[in-house]
Amino acid sequence: MNRFAQAMVVARRDFISIVATPTFILFLLAPLMMIGFGAIGGLSATQMEANAGQRERIVAIVPGDQRAAFTAVDARLRPVTGGMSGPPRLIVMPQSTAHDAATAALASDADVLAILRGPAAQASVAERNPGGFPGRYLALVADTVAREAGGAVAAETPASRINFTRMTTAGPGRAAQSGLGYGAVFTMFLLTLLLAGQTVGMLAEEKGNKVIEILAAAVPLEAVFFGKLIGMLGVALLFVAFWGGLIAIGGIAVIGQVGDQLGPLMDLHPAIGWPMFLILALVYFLSAFLLLGTVFLGVGAQASTVREIQMLSLPITFFQIGMFVLSSAAANLPGTTVATVAQWLPWSSPFAMAARGATDPALWPHVLALGWQALWVMISIHVAVRLFRAGVLRSGTAFTWLPRRRRTRA
Repeated sequence: MNRFAQAMVVARRDFISIVATPTFILFLLAPLMMIGFGAIGGLSATQMEANAGQRERIVAIVPGDQRAAFTAVDARLRPVTGGMSGPPRLIVMPQSTAHDAATAALASDADVLAILRGPAAQASVAERNPGGFPGRYLALVADTVAREAGGAVAAETPASRINFTRMTTAGPGRAAQSGLGYGAVFTMFLLTLLLAGQTVGMLAEEKGNKVIEILAAAVPLEAVFFGKLIGMLGVALLFVAFWGGLIAIGGIAVIGQVGDQLGPLMDLHPAIGWPMFLILALVYFLSAFLLLGTVFLGVGAQASTVREIQMLSLPITFFQIGMFVLSSAAANLPGTTVATVAQWLPWSSPFAMAARGATDPALWPHVLALGWQALWVMISIHVAVRLFRAGVLRSGTAFTWLPRRRRTRA
């Protein structure tokens, strides 16, 4: 047999060993899965932008005899202004003796971008962002209403006198808080993708040199698995502390130099408050690391070669991306069924609950969620240990729903 034939024998052996595995199907479908996840991510971003547009609005508090005129002018101008998205939804309210209190209440809602008050010919516009499009659109509507009522003759002469002021708010809008929650989900996903995935190959070397058998004989396997998770968690915390410190130093330096130019960004804060939000984000990251790390450690413990570990990394990555997509949808759609499912599913619960802290000030759901996640960490370790005993050490019993028959001696 010549060298080419010998090489073909080796090539056929390696080809069959790779192709004749269930995970190779996932490898073949990887492009479709990545395209699907990319499409879902794009839809999630589009949905987030659409939700922000639906929440934002502008308000006109005008005399009762001008309400119909403002509504009609808005219906005509809206299709031809603002490009594809158009201006925010206009709410026309009647002016009354209590309009000052109503204006103050509306100004406290950060999703209200501009408020026009008074008759069209002499109105005042309070803007969230001075010089922004919402305030200028309200001025255009008022000017058109005044012009059609006979307030001016020449086309180049303004028909109304608008007094622009700056509007203050008690806090950020719901859309901005949802964006903050999405940022928390994305950051936690990157950290777990980078750090928790390393637990897949932790037991491969120890299985090869029989160290795991010595550990299993000395201490319970539950303690071995949990100890390995805690060790990797310490590495993850060191990583987070290092980069978190660098980012904090850089952020303080940037704020000190251009703090006055950041504008609305400085007013952004989660509904639960920054101190509690950061604490919960750290705790949920630890919970996500333990939950996903347990799954990865249990799956990786079934592999006996580096090739098998590499093949298992692909479905593990897909699993992480799936949890990220579900949690992103929960961050963009707070209070919906999707958010509820993501908050109760154990492996997406840490991400979804971290996002909830940005839009919901309640604390008791987080206490319940942390207890639920801790329960699933223990369940996952127990299942991973039983599978490891049955599939690798051959000293345990596999899971079965049928009762086992006892052997009797003849």
